[in-house]
This record gives sequence, structure tokens and C-alpha cells, in this order.
Amino acid sequence: MGKTGTIRIGLSGWTYAPWRGVFYPTGLPQKRELAYASRHFSSIEINGTFYGLQTPEAFAHWREEVPDDFVFSVKGSRYITHMLRLRESKTPLANFFASGLLRLGPKLGPILWQFPPNLKFDADLFASFLAMLPKDTEEAADFAKRHDTRLNGRDWLTSEGKQPLRHALEIRHDSFRDKAFIELLREHGVGLVCADSVEWPRLMDVTADFVYCRLHGSKELYVSGYDDEALDIWAKRIDAWAHGKEPVNAERITLPLPGSEKGRDVYVYFDNDVKVRAPLDAHSLAERLGAAVEADEFKLPKRSRKKKRVVELARRHWPLTSSRH
Repeated sequence: MGKTGTIRIGLSGWTYAPWRGVFYPTGLPQKRELAYASRHFSSIEINGTFYGLQTPEAFAHWREEVPDDFVFSVKGSRYITHMLRLRESKTPLANFFASGLLRLGPKLGPILWQFPPNLKFDADLFASFLAMLPKDTEEAADFAKRHDTRLNGRDWLTSEGKQPLRHALEIRHDSFRDKAFIELLREHGVGLVCADSVEWPRLMDVTADFVYCRLHGSKELYVSGYDDEALDIWAKRIDAWAHGKEPVNAERITLPLPGSEKGRDVYVYFDNDVKVRAPLDAHSLAERLGAAVEADEFKLPKRSRKKKRVVELARRHWPLTSSRH
């Protein structure tokens, strides 16, 4: 029997006002929200890096807030993906890596590159971009030295040790339903994000030694939750990927790859946060796969020192329909 990859199921971001008093206990200081969330899930996407360059001090703080076995996914800069649209992006890419990502050390997981819905597939453009992406942290540290003067005095150019860097692309235009695109990702060992959305292509072609999923809402973008049937389906898909196989009836452009005896790591992030569904759905899916985090005791302010699990907190907001809850 083949080995099983590591399954990490978590959230896209952690700073959402509607979560307070529902997922986050009443009275929990906002500055402690990451610490709380990271003790209920094994991975979280950092969204702030998408909107602007962060600082080495911010990355160091995030690293200190989470448990030792926790891993962040870092969202790539929208300046590169949405504004420059990958053109003339070498220096901005160096700025991104110089901004402090490497201060996460072993807690640095995949880097997510999300593209706008109106960006079409351009083989030469994407080939050039993928060729630039550093494949490990030492390459990233070296590449970061090419940053411009804006990062002078606030850069971080040190890698604590050589570790692989994983990159994943989330596409949102139908022109990417192209065999040439899948082959390009495989050539560079870059993952194709399986994005569950009613508005964008949902593709399940395996292109790397890991799988990256973003669950945006089963029926309404960023809003709708996942019922028992939907979570069961996703659990079967993730279990297949983790065992180095591919799901039955997966939506693919190409033929499935040969199975991997080593299994594949799988990262899953829930991005259906508008109605505070993400924490509950993520926890429910993790339980199905035996990947749920047993939350440590967490000290709250005295006025609300009440230790509850994520599902118990969620009962204030949603009716729970599954006996597994």
C-alpha cells in the first residue's frame, strides 16, 4: 500500500468581523485571533500579502503566534498578477520575496498566485513567469537580492535552511482549459488550484507533487456553505489525492497521471466567509478525513474564559444537520 501525504485543511484569512462572537469567542482580542484560529486548523492563507508588501517584522510575528507544526500559505502580490499582469515583473517579484516571507522559516508553505477573471492564457508569458519562480528558499533568498530601493532597510534576504518552495496558480478564465497550460505547469512542478466556484473553471488536473484546493462556495460565491453530501464528495477526492491517486470522475483536461507511491500533500482552504461558514465547513471536512486539529486550551480574558470547540461556538449561528457534528 502506498504512503499517504499530509492533509492540511484551513481558512483563507483570519481577520473577519462577522466571526467575532461566533467562531471567535466574545472578548477575544483581535490581536489574538490568529493564535486562536491556528489552534483549530493546521494551515491558513495569508491574504494581506496579496494587497501590499508586508514587513519582515509582520512575518516574524505571525510565525510566533502559531504552533510549531502549523504552515502558512502566502498569497502572491496582486501588483504582479492583476496590475502588471506578469509583464516586467522580475523586480516586483524580487520585492515580494525580499519583504519577509523567509522569516516564516519552516512554517512557510505554498505560495498562491491568483489571476483575475479577464486574464487569458498566454503560453509565452506564463512560461517566462514560471521559469522565474524560485524552487527553494535558498533560490528565493538569492532572487530577493534583486529588489529595488523601496525595500532598502526593510528587506529580509536570509534563508534558515534549504527547503522546497511550492507554487500554485488559480486561474479564472476559460482560455486556461488548454492542454498546453497543464503541460507547462507540470514542466515546472507548479500546482493547479482546484477552485470550487460557480463562476470560474474548476479543474482537477494534477500537475505537481501536491494538490491545492480553494472552496469558494458550492452555490454562491464566497457565501454558500457545504452540506453533508458535498463534504463527503470532497473528502473522497482529498483522500484519493493524498494516497497518490486521482478522484473518480475528476474534471480534467488531460489524462490522469500515474499514481504516486509516496502520496501527495493536499492543502484545502475554505473561502466562503461571508456567512461565517468557513470555520465550520473546514472543521467538518477535516473530521471526515481524520485531519482535524485537537485545539489546545486557550486562555481568554477573564470576562469570557469559556473553552469551547469550533463546532460548539458555531451552534450560535447555524443549524447543524450532520450527526458527525
